[in-house]
Amino acid sequence: MTQTSQPDPPITPEIFQHLVRLAALALDDEEAEYLRGQLNKQLRAIRELASVDLPEGLPITSHGVPYPSETRPDLRRDEVKPSDKADAILEQVPEVEERFIVVPDISSTELE
Repeated sequence: MTQTSQPDPPITPEIFQHLVRLAALALDDEEAEYLRGQLNKQLRAIRELASVDLPEGLPITSHGVPYPSETRPDLRRDEVKPSDKADAILEQVPEVEERFIVVPDISSTELE
């Protein structure tokens, strides 16, 4: 991948406020500015990694060090296990219906 001569612009306060509305977040000005700064730092790091020239045909890896199947443990099987915490969790929720947590319905048109 080649690096462009003009870097992508950072996330502006206006764009960030739009994202905050889409995510239905409640942030004060200090929190918003901090999170916008952190997001821009992450984007700069991603752009820096994307600018590294890689040799053609380089195999895709998910781990930086070889991890052959002979040396890694087998994945555990998923098992349903009883929990004694369900009642304690449900007691903290504002609304429960038939032991399910009720959450507000937010239509996508409200977010745009």
